[in-house]
Amino acid sequence: MRTAEPSPSGADPDLLAAVRTRLARDGGDPAPARVAAAVRAEGSVLGDAEVLALVRLLRADIAGAGPLDPLLSDPRITDILVNGPAEVWIDDGSGLRPAPGIRFPDDASLRRLAQRLAAQAGRRLDAAAPWVDARMPSGGRLHAVLPPVSPDGVCLSLRLPRRSVFTLAELVSCGTVPAAGARLLRCLVTSRSAFLISGGTGTGKTTLLSALLSLANPKERVLLVEDSAELRPDHPHVVRLQARPPNIEGTGEVGLHDLVRQALRMRPDRLVVGEVRGPEAVILLNALNTGHEGGCGTLHANAAADVPARIEALACAAGLGREAVHSQLAATHALVVYLARRPEGTRRVAEVRVLRREPAGTVQASPAVSFSPDGTLTEHTALPDLLTHIGSAWRDPPAAGADVGESFAGSPGSSP
Repeated sequence: MRTAEPSPSGADPDLLAAVRTRLARDGGDPAPARVAAAVRAEGSVLGDAEVLALVRLLRADIAGAGPLDPLLSDPRITDILVNGPAEVWIDDGSGLRPAPGIRFPDDASLRRLAQRLAAQAGRRLDAAAPWVDARMPSGGRLHAVLPPVSPDGVCLSLRLPRRSVFTLAELVSCGTVPAAGARLLRCLVTSRSAFLISGGTGTGKTTLLSALLSLANPKERVLLVEDSAELRPDHPHVVRLQARPPNIEGTGEVGLHDLVRQALRMRPDRLVVGEVRGPEAVILLNALNTGHEGGCGTLHANAAADVPARIEALACAAGLGREAVHSQLAATHALVVYLARRPEGTRRVAEVRVLRREPAGTVQASPAVSFSPDGTLTEHTALPDLLTHIGSAWRDPPAAGADVGESFAGSPGSSP
């Protein structure tokens, strides 16, 4: 008779595998009595505490997220990246860093988790379909790649939705938005100017957009069009439309461009496209030119100056001519808010630009204001155009003794 001594953080791998196999063969939930019976059948002796620890491990492995369960329960974590069984990284707002003490027993257990998550999202992940990009029932995003496409092991990426919405005051307090930038952004929302929030992956575009939409007038009807339900504005009148991926047979897809068309028929006061990354760019340009003030969205771009080129590439790929793209883009009079990462991984609002049509006919993103890492504001040549859109009230210093954060926490549509 062998004796195994699992602990709350692990168990004898051979025993764990044997018990898992017995439970899978017999079917049913890994209840303590069934686990204890399976352990005895394997010739092992465990105490009550060890059996309960084994039950927790099996439930996490069979129905949960295995070793990732503690990370999923942490509200600060927005990204979990797994590069094989022994390498897990997280981003909790301070940049990517290794997750200490988190690893999988082997590549097979990681593969089982990836396949189970894919199945929960209604997708397949196997040798015939070695990668998956899907939306989880919880609202998070799943991406996974199997060997041999990923030769060093299964790669798993999870983007987790934030459980609560950052207010603008909180973004000021954590350094993402400088005080002067917060006043500017608030005026941008109240003036109902069209705007795009741009930046690289993981720079906080969705977080900032949620905070800004929370400042919209409570009487406005806000239509959200998203690929994945990530925007969570604290606003009393929000209508959500969410894209749907194709099913296993490859049919039934509902894309963002379809949803934008539907949203235009639903009397929006503000039309919001969570992420412009395909043919919906053409429809968004049309929407921003049909009297729907305050339209906005997010866009991946390497720099604020690259936003017109990025929109041109997306719209031209969807069949719109280059001249027409720039004509419509110029007519939107949209502003560009650009987010950047600091070297240590934290995020910040770096600049605001104005889209202006040049004599050559193309649209350029001209700098209006920029913010240094310490929050210092610098004015640029397009500042008069910015003032035309949002007014000059944001340049007035706050009242003596007023707290910058408090001045935004009570804004219409927001919550402290």
